[in-house]
Parts: sequence; C-alpha cells; structure tokens
Amino acid sequence: MKTAKIALMVLVLAAAAYPQTKDLGMGAFSSQSGAILMTVDAALVNRDLGSPYVMFLAFMASSGDRALAVAAKDVVMVYKGQEYRMPSLEELRSNYRGQIRDMDFYRHLGKEGINASWIRYYEFPEKSNFFPPLTTSAPLASSEGHMASKLGFMTPLYFKNPGFAKGDKLTIKVYDKKDASLTGECEVVLN
Repeated sequence: MKTAKIALMVLVLAAAAYPQTKDLGMGAFSSQSGAILMTVDAALVNRDLGSPYVMFLAFMASSGDRALAVAAKDVVMVYKGQEYRMPSLEELRSNYRGQIRDMDFYRHLGKEGINASWIRYYEFPEKSNFFPPLTTSAPLASSEGHMASKLGFMTPLYFKNPGFAKGDKLTIKVYDKKDASLTGECEVVLN
C-alpha cells in the first residue's frame, strides 16, 4: 500500500514538472502550462521533412495579465537532447529561398486544429514577426514579440533541419526577455 502511494505521488509530481501538450490534430499542438501559452503548427514541416530549413507557425500569449516579450534569440528547439537556436533573419534569407513558398503552402493547409485551441480567445495582429518574406505586403521584421492581456504574438519559427524523420519528437521553448523564469514550451510530434 505504501509503495502504491509513493508511486502515485511520483506520477503526480512528474506530471506537474513537465508541461502538458495537447495534440490538436493536423500537425498542431498546444500547451497552456507555462507563463507563456503556446500553440505550434508543424503541418508544413510534416509536408516537407527534407527541407534544409523548416518552418513552424507559433502562437504565443501571456497566461496572465502581465506584459511579456519574447526575443527571437530566446526561442529554441530541443531535438534528441540538443538545443537548436533559430537562424538570424539575414542568415535565413541568404541560405534559404523558400520563405514565400512556405507561406503560400501554409495558407492552403487546414487550420481546424489550431482554431480549437486557446488562441480563439486572443487577437494576433500581424504587424510584425521574426521571419517575414521579402514581399511588398509583408509585415515588418521584429527581433521580439510582445504579448499582453488578450493580445498575442504569431510568427513563423525557422530552424535548420537537423535530419527530421516521421515520428520524431521535439520541443519548442520560449523565454521572456526580462525574466527567463517566465517560459512556455510545446512538444511536437512529426507525422
């Protein structure tokens, strides 16, 4: 009996220590466990696992009434135990010419999974993002995304492809610019 109680306590503590990510279907995943709410759409990555750079679309918002900011340099992907940082906008534009194609493909993919998450309660103005394509109607490039109250931040996240395969698991982590203890993370399974 005592062993069962200890095992149950360990399971409860383990569940509290690790963020709970919900699979929304169609390549989308959502987590509401941190100070920064996150929904990550990996549908485009799933479509083209062989691309040299992969694009995730991320939605972020503050879980409380505080104003938060996430700098592009504070976004990481953890894959097979290794952390990967996003490339700079200049690096991506000089080494990868697929941004416009990525956004065009993404517009045609289903968004039903994402719309079933917490994001339907927030607004995501498209005034800026980390990786806008080079078009005349593109939003401004920004080195940080701001969130407050019911205003969130939506942006593409690019990472150099470390050799993804179907079934791989990864985690996208973000940190508040001023207080690194305020975080958000979302686990993703590629299919």
